[in-house]
This record gives sequence, structure tokens and C-alpha cells, in this order.
Amino acid sequence: MAELRWNPLLKDWTMVASHRQNRPEMPKDWCPFCPDSGKVPKDYEVYKYDNDFPALSQQPSEPDKVGSSFYKTKPAYGKCEVILYSPKHNASLWELEIEHIRKLVDLWCERYIALSKDENIKYIFIFENRGREVGVSMPHPHGQIYGYSFMPLKIQQELNSSKEYFLENKECLICRMNKEELDFKERVIIENEDFLCYLPFFTDYPYGVFIVSKKHRCRMIEFNEREKNNFAKILKDVAGTLDTLFNREFPYMMAIHQGSVNSSEYENCHDYYHFHVEFYPPFRSDKRIKYNASSETGAWANCNPRSVEETAGELREAYERFSKKDG
Repeated sequence: MAELRWNPLLKDWTMVASHRQNRPEMPKDWCPFCPDSGKVPKDYEVYKYDNDFPALSQQPSEPDKVGSSFYKTKPAYGKCEVILYSPKHNASLWELEIEHIRKLVDLWCERYIALSKDENIKYIFIFENRGREVGVSMPHPHGQIYGYSFMPLKIQQELNSSKEYFLENKECLICRMNKEELDFKERVIIENEDFLCYLPFFTDYPYGVFIVSKKHRCRMIEFNEREKNNFAKILKDVAGTLDTLFNREFPYMMAIHQGSVNSSEYENCHDYYHFHVEFYPPFRSDKRIKYNASSETGAWANCNPRSVEETAGELREAYERFSKKDG
């Protein structure tokens, strides 16, 4: 069973997907994403794979008859895709050549365009979960794409804040963030011709870096050829920096935030919303995890247990080590 249930307290939809509980445990000696599995082509570089146990579907079933006029339900319409980064089972993103990661960027763009043609889809969310610490059971390098039929609450909040700031100040909120970070310098980790990576002033994760386009871009599909190449490069550099930090595979959640689609409410979001990538790595040190406890989860009152400027310095040092190793 999969359906959407309305949360009247938050004015948000919860995806209920009880069928995902029945996903089989994968044998340790077999991976469906490897070329010899019979599930994917024998020869691929990057590949789109429709999720076998999707939380959202373009042919959704009718919700269970458990709702009411107050507790609203609706079909879990949307699309869930898996994006395979490489045929190599144990490859890390930073181990791939920039030319290979550029093909991943191109595939993300292709899928964004394809999914946006479905007028029932309102937001396209590209993301990656990496490492057992964030619940990943499939080590093969991959990310996912969700096409939602509703606007997720966090994205809605970012859009509204960006729109309000733009109307009041006649400038883009994230363009201003870029300026503040470049002026201060101490939280900037990596910079290339078209992108910045910094640890934002307000981050609640000790190593929660952002990747932000320097030019005002709303969506990845707006990047020119050089920007796509430099986006591939900074993805490689950030992933390599995180793995170099503690000399181990570094778990994270990566979320690509860009403009909405098929939304009359945010049809002008290009004016005020700015493409960026948010990382949520759970480590607070090399041996300790930052857990989201009652305050963070129950009140959304986030707390960073480390000094942002201190961890930014650690990341810059790690980037220097990675640059020497990669070079």
C-alpha cells in the first residue's frame, strides 16, 4: 500500500509506503546494479533504473479507506528512480574521472527535463544517501530522484524565504550568502571558476557543506557546458575531501535543491531561487556521530555541537591533502 496522508499540524503530506517493508535482503555475493546481474545493461557508464519498490508511482493505487474529511488522503502519485553512478561496485564518487561525473550531471539534467513534462509533478528532488550510518544497505554507488506531486515542506520554506527576501531587498538571498561567505573567507572550503563550497554560517551539521553556483542559476539545466564541467569537478573535490578528512569512507546525505516545476505559485522562482547542494554528514568527529535527538526532531531547534569556523578549517586542510593525493 502506498498513499499520501495529510498532516494538518504542519500542512504537509506524509508518504505512507508499507509495501517497502517487504523489500528483500540482498545476498552478500550479488548486486542488482552490477553489469552481470541481469537487472541492468552489461555495458553502461551511468544509468537510470526505475525503483523496484517506489514510494511514488505514476499509476498509483487508491488510498485505503481509513481517512475522513479531516484526515485527508490521496494517491501517492509521482516517480522514484535510481541513478547508477558507475558499473564498478565499490567505486566512490571522487574516484571517477571528471568526464565520467559530467555524464552523471547530464543524466540528472535529462531526467529533470523528462520528469518535468508530467504536469502532475511539482518538484524534482535529486539526492544521494551514502553509508550505513544513514541507513544505506546497497553499497553500489548510486543516488535517487523523486518526482513529487506536492511541494515538500522544507523546499517550500526555502522558496518562500527566498521570495520574501528578493521582494524586500531586490537581490537573491543565496547570492547574498555567497557574498557574505567570500567576504569572510574562513568558511570557504573549495572554489573554482563557477562554484563555491562552503560551510554556511548557520549550518547545524559540523561538516554540512553547501555547493553553490556563483552565477544566479535556478536549475541545473541552466548550466552552460563549462558550468556542467566545473560542477562535476567540485562534486569530485567535495566527495574526496570528506573521505580524506578522517581517512575513511565518509557517510552523508546529499540533497540537490533547485527550482520547482509545473507550479503556478512558484512560476517565477527563477528570479529569486538559487541552485545549491546541501550535504548532511552525520559525523561530529572521527569516532562520534551527531544524532538528531528530541530538540532537533521534536522542535526543529537544531544545534551544532562544533564551532563552524573550526570544522571549516579541518575541511580546508583535508581538501589540501586530497588535492595533493588526486593531483
